[in-house]
Amino acid sequence: MTEKMLIPSIDMRLSSLLEVNRRRELDLEARSKAKKSKPTITLSREFGCEAYPVAERLRELLEKKSGETWVVMDKALLEQVASNHNLSEDILQRLGEKNLFLDEMLATFSPRWKSDKDHFRLLCRHIVSLANTGNVIIVGRGSAFITQSLKNCHHFRMFASLKYKICSISRRLNITSEEAERMIASKQRQRDTFIRDFLDRDAHDLSVYNLVFNNDKNSPEKIARTILEYVLSA
Repeated sequence: MTEKMLIPSIDMRLSSLLEVNRRRELDLEARSKAKKSKPTITLSREFGCEAYPVAERLRELLEKKSGETWVVMDKALLEQVASNHNLSEDILQRLGEKNLFLDEMLATFSPRWKSDKDHFRLLCRHIVSLANTGNVIIVGRGSAFITQSLKNCHHFRMFASLKYKICSISRRLNITSEEAERMIASKQRQRDTFIRDFLDRDAHDLSVYNLVFNNDKNSPEKIARTILEYVLSA
């Protein structure tokens, strides 16, 4: 049983990403004159929280409200883009101008990530380029820390009780509570290590987020609508 089973198919979201890319080319000149950048949303969560239903519902609400295309970027989609050289180069060339602070920011990352430096640097460039462009919901991958310097970004995090997370994982993966609890502990440890080793940050530092949601007491619909209102009123 793998974590991939918790992640929706990336085909539709990849198409949306390419559509965002195409539209950006069409309105680049107009957007360069705009006083306000289009927003980007980062959604962080503890393993076992139901972030994907929130992200997908939020995308639907934002598209209906704005009349524009939004895309959900997550681990699976980012890895797919990064592993496809031609697509990767195309996205990097067209999405977002080079950020002057990016190289300096990357240089401050923990030296413990040297073995995966090139791959993670590429992921960081994608995340920053996409975030700088706007109309993107980025799930996980340390995006709240990576994009902290971008003023158009709004950061949100989801947490839940162990009981909630066990029930959620057991239901979604059709495994026992014991298996779910072991998976939660293992995956959360991996995520915390990733943030610490690659970004030299504490994954549980709440100071980087605009709002934090308790998944036990807030449905995906309510969280999505709250984020929508928050972002649109910012």
